[in-house]
Amino acid sequence: MPSATFPTAARLHRPTEFSAALSGRRVARGVYFVVTAKVIGSSEQPNTAPPIARLGLIMAKRFAQHASTRNALKRVVREAFRSCRLSLPAADYVVRLNRRIEAISLTALKRAARQEADAHFVKARQC
Repeated sequence: MPSATFPTAARLHRPTEFSAALSGRRVARGVYFVVTAKVIGSSEQPNTAPPIARLGLIMAKRFAQHASTRNALKRVVREAFRSCRLSLPAADYVVRLNRRIEAISLTALKRAARQEADAHFVKARQC
């Protein structure tokens, strides 16, 4: 069984990949994040490997002023994606922060973000 890692091939890198994924349908919307997904075919990925689930993150500075907050949110979402990546359908997923972060502790924020990210990826698995 393959391990639950987060290799370079499972990431969105180019702006064209992000814009293509954002043109897909919205899978889930929660308190902090909006998840958009676009199903990909084998011809749309650059290599000849079978299509896999890939992740892109958009954490806007206007919603999370501090870099430490943005980085913590990215780490939490990456970890949630990494743990369920192998069970997700082959698609490009973009997780976008869509609300200003209120003044709460970083620990509480990370806990709430992880619960929401896990719920979004479970919902994406069912679609």
